[in-house]
Amino acid sequence: MNTGLQLDDKMKKIFKPLHIALFLFGILFISSCNKDDYYEDGGLANAEFNGTILEYLESKPVLFDSLVQVIKLAGLENEFKTKEFTFFAPSDPDIKQLIGTIRTGNSLNTYLYNRGLDTIQKLSDIDSAIWRKNLLRYMFNGKNKLADYPQIDFSLMGTYPGQNYISQSGYVSNIGVVFNDIVQMSGATEVSRLKYKGYRQLHLSFFPDASNPDWYVSYPIGTSDIQPNNGIIHVLDYTKSVFGLYPGSEEFILDVAQSKR
Repeated sequence: MNTGLQLDDKMKKIFKPLHIALFLFGILFISSCNKDDYYEDGGLANAEFNGTILEYLESKPVLFDSLVQVIKLAGLENEFKTKEFTFFAPSDPDIKQLIGTIRTGNSLNTYLYNRGLDTIQKLSDIDSAIWRKNLLRYMFNGKNKLADYPQIDFSLMGTYPGQNYISQSGYVSNIGVVFNDIVQMSGATEVSRLKYKGYRQLHLSFFPDASNPDWYVSYPIGTSDIQPNNGIIHVLDYTKSVFGLYPGSEEFILDVAQSKR
């Protein structure tokens, strides 16, 4: 159909690359809005890993160098190489914060020093049974990705309760996916809210006492669905978690102190 409009050669040269740029932008925009990519860390890039769970952790020494040492000290190296399970991985910052120094508030070394007990200089100074007990809390039978877990809404637990799972330690944890809202703001004013339409984030909630289901502590997952050959890895957000999952790592600290007496 002839609209009666004509473009001179100069305008044609401008229009063509602009048209291509807009087309490419549209493709990128659509790709970035895929609802299956709602992870707080921004996506699922390189989710598959050709190797074992242990080999994946070894390939990321900045986050997991100390964790790999702990796995070996706990006598769990073979499990991480050959067994199939889902691992909610703690990160090195949680281990280092737990041990701390004699001047670090609420750390293991502060607790030991104040009681005249030997402080921790290296990871092997801690009994292997204590490492093993705590690591098993992060290990769950089977291979479960984020999509395999039910929804949880901490304000509507009667409707969206997640689900309880028993870890390889025998402790109970609740695992569920928070469906966040999409909120449009104008300054400090909320303009609109789309319930449960935002990014989805996995949460691990630990019950220190199975007889008291009202007492639990929840930890968000920073990165989900890493897929080595023998399992699934979900990495805890180390800025919002503690090693051993017990509130304040209190049980871990008391166990180490008892082993030093």
